[in-house]
Amino acid sequence: MTERLTIGEFSRITHLSIRALRRYHEQGLLLPAEVDPATGYRYYTPAQARPALTIRRLRELDLPLADLRRFLDAEAESAGGDAMGQGAAQEIVAAHLRRLEDRLGRTQRAVQALRELLDPQAQRAVGLEVLPPQRVLAVSLDVPPGAGLSWYDAAMRDLDGAVGRRPVLPPGGRYEHTLLTEGHGRATVYLPAEPPPLPGAAVSVRELHLPLRSAAVATHRGPHDDLDLTYAAVGSFVARNGLRSADLVEEVYLVGPRDTDQPDRWRTLVAWLLTSDSARPSA
Repeated sequence: MTERLTIGEFSRITHLSIRALRRYHEQGLLLPAEVDPATGYRYYTPAQARPALTIRRLRELDLPLADLRRFLDAEAESAGGDAMGQGAAQEIVAAHLRRLEDRLGRTQRAVQALRELLDPQAQRAVGLEVLPPQRVLAVSLDVPPGAGLSWYDAAMRDLDGAVGRRPVLPPGGRYEHTLLTEGHGRATVYLPAEPPPLPGAAVSVRELHLPLRSAAVATHRGPHDDLDLTYAAVGSFVARNGLRSADLVEEVYLVGPRDTDQPDRWRTLVAWLLTSDSARPSA
């Protein structure tokens, strides 16, 4: 006969409080092996210790209740010999661990950015440059509020289709400041490539000539979580030196997700474009 444990005894062997065990029961996560209909006392078996501790760890890792219930259902199917149930249970946990790793990465980068902000000696290098003229293939659009980044992905797909296998330099974009501060505005995404677009290219793609242009520039290193720090450095440089903004910023993705899946290797040129009457360095 399977040994029967009172809720207190089960609490001692799992280090789960009686309150937590009652909550797991009420939430349908861990049902007692037996509930006395007369007294309402809950009884457990030693075999339930492992599931109980698994539930505890998953809750400590903030697995949502709905996902936890799906996991437990899949585990039950797996215990009944269903191989698909085991795979489903593993994928639920794996997906959550990927979310946790992503969250941890964002937290670590936020800590790094905060340390930089709290260090009076930390300064991002900014200088004046003249960007050379370029012939590019471009997609221009008015980005509406709340559009996210889907517009950029769509523009790049159109540009890739227009370029084909021809060699190109790193892609870039020219954005109104309101796009970055308010989430909407004019944007032009481009690929430096020899025109014309390939036959069958999207009608959104056009040839564009980027003129010689002066800018305050900085190279942002790594993922874009702290891109605002680079923008602050460039914008402050413009203000301190009495330069006049052309109300456009240009980003050149020197190394990005198209080149490597290691965000620490990304390099983004941030160029705060200046009006023609601003001080211009020698080209």
